[in-house]
Amino acid sequence: MLTRNSQKSIAAGAARSRLSKLRSIPWLGQTTASVCWIGSMLISGIGSTGDWLQLCAASAWLLANIATLVATDGE
Repeated sequence: MLTRNSQKSIAAGAARSRLSKLRSIPWLGQTTASVCWIGSMLISGIGSTGDWLQLCAASAWLLANIATLVATDGE
């Protein structure tokens, strides 16, 4: 059974790991690229099925990046 202090240290380690992931160049680059892709699709307009598919792909990429950040467990 974990003590309260060890639970706090695990939570602190996970928070540090998330913060380091958030500051990493690959994560920032991919997240920025997906947000720019979504923005360009919204600005240029969505007029065809292919546009909707591109918007779905960019949104899935962004969600995957966010899920990676949330799933970071202090490794």
